Formats: sequence, structure tokens, C-alpha cells
Amino acid sequence: MKELRTVFMGTPEFAANILEGLLKEDFNIVAVVTQPDKEVGRKRILTPPPVKEVALKHNIPVLQPRKVRNEYEEILEYKPELIITSAYGQIVPGALLDYPKYHCINTHGSLLPKYRGGSPIQRSIINGEKYTGMTIMYMNEKMDEGDIIVQEKLEIALEDTNADIFRKLSDMALNMLLKLDLNNINPIKQNNEEATYAYNLTKEDEYINFNEDVMTVYNHIRGLLDNPGAYAVLDGKKFKFHKVKFVSSNHPVAGTVIGMNNSALEVSCINGSILIEMIQPEGKNVMTAKDFYNGQGKNLVGKVFDYGSK
Repeated sequence: MKELRTVFMGTPEFAANILEGLLKEDFNIVAVVTQPDKEVGRKRILTPPPVKEVALKHNIPVLQPRKVRNEYEEILEYKPELIITSAYGQIVPGALLDYPKYHCINTHGSLLPKYRGGSPIQRSIINGEKYTGMTIMYMNEKMDEGDIIVQEKLEIALEDTNADIFRKLSDMALNMLLKLDLNNINPIKQNNEEATYAYNLTKEDEYINFNEDVMTVYNHIRGLLDNPGAYAVLDGKKFKFHKVKFVSSNHPVAGTVIGMNNSALEVSCINGSILIEMIQPEGKNVMTAKDFYNGQGKNLVGKVFDYGSK
């Protein structure tokens, strides 16, 4: 498999880790396809995707079509015998899927057919799943419906955030690819009746309502850490959360800022409280709860986070 002329298609850090690992194992990556550079941050600095950075470091040609379904012919010029995709972010057209001798295979961060779509890792944590996993599958033109090549299961620990699971599943995907024998595969068709979906996250998904059970709130926050992040609204201002824990407790009004609990800011929920260790007030940098409390935080004690404003 290493010697096959391979095109790698991917975009974020998750995929960059896999690409780096394949290159360390001397895979014959003849070209990389990734999303176009994007403007990032308040200063709108044009920034390349992580996969592009890895490719350039290894002097591999990089293609960045805006619409790969209409701009795929340059990819075919590299005559790939295999295409590996990982969190690429666009639908791959049939002309690409059908070209390689060894087909187009995809790494997907769930135990398909569960959590088809663009946010399987985040939504599995948000939904309080105890397990997730990695699926390597043949691609077709439908969303994550291709035949399964191999799967491995991963436990989601109670303290895991989406960043933790992204890292673990990326490492798992790499190890699975390294062990794969493309000449000895017995693909398994997915049972569409068991399919569930993890559609791309929206801005509304990032909003936290503290007027819910503490585990629901905790899972929601950690399922978004550290990207894209979770926020709630108090006094008309957004506060993003960057590191949290939870405790069982009883308070009369969910969403109330209770005060400091050791080194964390305590906010009540139903059946417990969220302990916020790192916080980012609107327009400010990320700071410790202690620093926040010693500034504006102490003036918010007794106030209640909004239930409906997003």
C-alpha cells in the first residue's frame, strides 16, 4: 500500500496528523488536496489549512479547488492508484471516486452507520455517548454510506473533550491505515435503518442553556472544546468557556452565578453546577476564573445567565 500513487484529501488538524504519519512511514503521497486558505481572527489573516502546511513542509504539490466537483481534472493528472480522504469538507465527485485502481477510502470519526455527517465527534460527546470509534470505508457519492472496510471502538471518558477525542481518533485512524491490506478486504454494507446523522454545527449549537440537567450542560460544553467553543449570555454579553468540570449540588435558580468554588467559577444548573476554570468574556482574552472573578466576575454573583438569548 505504501508504494501506491496516493492522493490525500483533507483539511483540519485531524487530517494533518494522519498525513504526517503516512509520510513518516514513506507513503507515496503524490499530491494533497485541501480547502482554500481562509481569513482567520479579528485581523482576518489569510491562513492555510493544517494539511497544506504539512504538505508544503514535505514539498508535496497542493491543490485547493473551491468546488472539487467542478475542478477535479488537475487531480487526475497525478494518476492516483489510491485516494485517501479525511475530513476534507467537500463532496467528492464520481469521476474521482471511480478513477483509482484501489478506490477512494475515507476515515470517519464514528461507528457507522451512527453519526453520518460533518460533526460526528462533537455530537457523540454532546449526546453523552459512552463510546465512539473510527470507521475506514469505501466512498460513494452519498453522505458516509459507503461499505465499511474496518472499524475500531473507543471509550469516551467523562473528562474527554472533543479535542481529546479528535486526537485519539486521529491516531487510531493512522494506525488502522498502516495495518490495512487493500488486497484482502471483505467490505460490509451499512444498515441504513440504523443510521443517525451528525450535521455540521451551527452558531446556535454553540449556545449553552444552563437551565438543564448538569450532565446535559457539561456534555454540551465539553463536546465543543476547544473548537468551535461554547458560550452563554449574561447582561447582554457573551462569555465563552474553555475549561470546565461539574459537581452535584442544589440551587434554587439554574444559571445563577454562585461565586468561586476553589479555583473555579460556579454556575448552577438543574441537579448540579458547572465549575468554569477558564473563561473568555466578550472582547477579552481567555483568562483563569480567579483572574476573571477578581475583575468583573465578583460583580456578577447572584445574576442569572439568559435561558433563551443566543
